[in-house]
Amino acid sequence: MNGRVLIIAGSDSGGGAGIQADIKSVSALGGFAMTAITALTAQSTLGVHAIHSVDTEFIAKQMRVVFDDIGADCLKTGMLHNEEVIGVVAGMIAEKAAGIPLVADPVMVAKGGASLLDDAAHAALAEQVVPLATVLTPNAPEAAILTGIEVTGEASQKAAGEALRDMGAGAVLVKGGHIDGPRIVDLLVTGDGAVRFESPRIDTSHTHGTGCTLASATAAGLAQGMDLPAAVARARNYVMAAIAAAPGYGGGHGPIDHTVTVDPGRIGT
Repeated sequence: MNGRVLIIAGSDSGGGAGIQADIKSVSALGGFAMTAITALTAQSTLGVHAIHSVDTEFIAKQMRVVFDDIGADCLKTGMLHNEEVIGVVAGMIAEKAAGIPLVADPVMVAKGGASLLDDAAHAALAEQVVPLATVLTPNAPEAAILTGIEVTGEASQKAAGEALRDMGAGAVLVKGGHIDGPRIVDLLVTGDGAVRFESPRIDTSHTHGTGCTLASATAAGLAQGMDLPAAVARARNYVMAAIAAAPGYGGGHGPIDHTVTVDPGRIGT
């Protein structure tokens, strides 16, 4: 199926989230994953223990050489942890990737609660990355931080999505995993209205990396020529299967099983 996806995000040494989850997800769905690593984290299922920044000139270099040689059919951004990184990445996208779809995952807080984004960078993310996004994929707390709207259900998911579209995002997938209830509703807010996705909640603590995985799986679909609702639907099915097959590693929020997809053409069918 192919589809070239350039992922601009941080590394998770525990393998469950970040660049590691992104590469696994794109590969499982038949795409070709490329990376520009923004930061290294010392991370496990118990949390983020340290963050080491990558020099911004080197981040830009990683992006530039990929664009100039291999090219990309879709971009995915994850952990952009400070204003300088956000500025460099946004500048490179504007310079080298005009017209290429961008799935922007506004990574702010790790599953264990550790902050992955400087407070001072919130405004930079809203001003520089959100307007570049073909689709933004915030969870409820991230949507609340970006908009000031408390996201507690479908009505507020829609309101936050519309507010983020007003800030420049082409579409917004406001995820409902952090909202209490036996079922999870994700709302895709577009210029044509809202598309509702619903699934049963799987009772498990092993959900580390689901946000990264969903965004990268969506990017793979867009890179392969799928329309946005279809790409989101396939990505959600993949994530649910990966959660159900989680191996149970670690003593905290464990990883999901990114190897569940053996026939990417059948996912979502």
